[in-house]
Formats: sequence, structure tokens, C-alpha cells
Amino acid sequence: MKKQQIVLPGQGKSYDWSSDQVHVKSTLDLSDGRLTLVEDTLKPGFRLARHHHKKMIEIFYVLAGSVEFRFDDETVIATPGTTLNVPPGIHHEVQCPGGAKLLTIFSPGGFDAYLEELVALTESQYADVGFMRALSERYDIFEQ
Repeated sequence: MKKQQIVLPGQGKSYDWSSDQVHVKSTLDLSDGRLTLVEDTLKPGFRLARHHHKKMIEIFYVLAGSVEFRFDDETVIATPGTTLNVPPGIHHEVQCPGGAKLLTIFSPGGFDAYLEELVALTESQYADVGFMRALSERYDIFEQ
């Protein structure tokens, strides 16, 4: 039997990368695979390369700072209170020169499992372009 799960401020499995820090607030297993929710603190200079998803929708809600989202047909400077819904098949990239904080919903879920795999990689695995591409594609992340 499942029970409610309370995740307090600053709690949730944390992944501290060079350009951002992610706190997982709701996991794949809690929602029977329907979604993953993360709080993402983008550090100054954050950049996420152009990519798309074949099945996953990403929903971004900006809490603080400003984030630049580039799509094929427009560029949006998202400020606090802005929600961006990025359905499957939409190519996008993200930049954040000054730092920001946002909530992101991934549906279907699984981004938390992707983070868990990333944290366990060796330097040689990170350096292996083919390995990294295959890992990303297994989690519905396709570079373009």
C-alpha cells in the first residue's frame, strides 16, 4: 500500500553537477511510471544542448531568475511564474547566463533513473560519445 510522501524544502535525492543541482521531488516508482518531478537550480552559465524527446513531455515552471529556451520557431526568455510545455518532437535548448531555479515535470517518468545512472558513470564512459548517446536515447533524449 502506498502512502503520501512529503518532501520538505532542500530534501529529495540531490545531484550536484558543475552547471546545475537537481533535487528529485517525486520519483518514477511513486507515480507508477507516469512522471518525475525535479527542482533544478541552474548555476550561472548553464547550457543544455539542442535535443528532443520522442515520447516525453517536459513541463518547466520558472521559480526564480530567467531562463532562455530556444525552439526552432522562437526564443523565449522565461521569468518567474512562466510555464513552458514542451511536447514530444519539439527540438529545444536551454541557456541560463545568470542562474535560475525551476520545477520540471517529465512524463512519462524516468528522468530520476537517468540521473542515477549518470552519477555512477566513470570518466571513460562520459568520454565515450557512443556510450553516452545510447544511454541518453534509452531515456528518450535525442540530440540533434
